[in-house]
Amino acid sequence: METATRTQVAIIGGGPAGLLLSHILHRNGIDSIVLERQSRAHVLARIRAGVLEAGTVALLREVGLGARMDREGHAHDGSAIAWEGRPRFFIDTKKFTGKAMMAYGQTAITEDLYSAREAAGGQVIDEADNVRLHELTLGRPYVTYEKERSRQRIDCDYVAGCDGYHGVSRLSIPSSLLTTYEKSYPFGWLGIMSETPPYPDLCYCYHHRGFALASMRNPMLSRYYIQCDLDAQLEDWPDDRFWQEFKARCPQDMAHSIVTQSKNLSRRYGASSPSRCVMEHFSWPATPPTSSPQPGRRGLIWRSQTFSTCRAR
Repeated sequence: METATRTQVAIIGGGPAGLLLSHILHRNGIDSIVLERQSRAHVLARIRAGVLEAGTVALLREVGLGARMDREGHAHDGSAIAWEGRPRFFIDTKKFTGKAMMAYGQTAITEDLYSAREAAGGQVIDEADNVRLHELTLGRPYVTYEKERSRQRIDCDYVAGCDGYHGVSRLSIPSSLLTTYEKSYPFGWLGIMSETPPYPDLCYCYHHRGFALASMRNPMLSRYYIQCDLDAQLEDWPDDRFWQEFKARCPQDMAHSIVTQSKNLSRRYGASSPSRCVMEHFSWPATPPTSSPQPGRRGLIWRSQTFSTCRAR
């Protein structure tokens, strides 16, 4: 038996994008329901990016989500690049653009967003299985999903796909409207999270042994990456080997200043498929939602857009 409900915008994906969209819509008097495939504990345990550009920082402050970020985040005026055999070069973004970046982990942003949606009484449905998008081109879209062995249906004016490259939303876009340009690179990434004081600057290191990056999450949480082969296995990279290889790709003064001793085990992840850069363009005849229903063509919330994403998977 199918149970139906209605909202203005059905949001697919309960990560930062979907939760932030729901929060902004609520502030503008627009109803939404967020569907997330994973459990909340799983979402909050995912380790993702941790550096916010100035536009994102300004947006979070504008919508009332900047207090914890400003309290716990670490502002950066720019980032450094280190070529092998040459001094580090610092790009002072704030000096030349007037805008700074902020190191503040995506996990913390997700925590803030969950708290905001709960405080506002927002609907975030976790562990929604078998999500499907229907009748996107017919002006009366709806979404179905399964929860606790029960089939559910959400009728809506718009569907907002915030579930990433591999999510059901992208796969639901008619092929006649979507053009994809993709380039794969023959390497992957290996990263660790270490409860140690981070290197002061975000630093990208270019070396004949491979790329390396020093990043951070907070004053006692560091994030380091190295380029690795596609067939790399985590068990082949104990902490000692990782640190040795990471430091070999950094300038000597930087390598000597990196703190590697941690009381807790580092958290690692690997890439088993090529790093990819994807550009997608699609057009969609949709009208933005308002606080009151409007007639006309409805479907996916996107209009004509070009998206370019580069990621290590």
